[in-house]
Amino acid sequence: MTTNSNPFNVIGQLAALRRYARSLVRNSDEAEDLVHDALVRALERRSTFRSDGSIRNWLMSILHNTHIDRLRRDRSVNRRHDAARELSETVAPAGQEHTVRLSQVRDAFLALPEEQREALHLVAIEELSYQEAADVLNIPVGTLMSRISRARARLRAMEGGEDANPVSHLRIVGGNPDDQP
Repeated sequence: MTTNSNPFNVIGQLAALRRYARSLVRNSDEAEDLVHDALVRALERRSTFRSDGSIRNWLMSILHNTHIDRLRRDRSVNRRHDAARELSETVAPAGQEHTVRLSQVRDAFLALPEEQREALHLVAIEELSYQEAADVLNIPVGTLMSRISRARARLRAMEGGEDANPVSHLRIVGGNPDDQP
């Protein structure tokens, strides 16, 4: 090691940094990237370098820590990608028939009068009890039950008449299951 009046002689350490980086990552391009990132860190943290210390050891330490940080980041990214891949394999898009049916149900629900729609939404979608929904709407429970009953009747009528059976995969929330058609 040569003695130099500039204790922060980074350029003089490039060859050693490149050799060490290549031994860590085993790829010339990745080694250059690693050296670059380590030198950026070194310049950002220049104030932590002690002028009586070894610039070579300090830079090698920064290079090593930069490499470890990259490995951790890569493992984390790979875990996230693996989790996303597993999720995407289990999720299948709804069939066209199902999508059309959901659109029809949504349109029918949105066509309900506002007072019926809000009552049905609170009980069927938000799963509030009748009393909780009545409190939210500031109406008596009997009024809420009447609105829900009228909303359900309208939806059944939109399905094709009062006696039409609802689609098997749809359920009427609340009420007695024995009373359902």
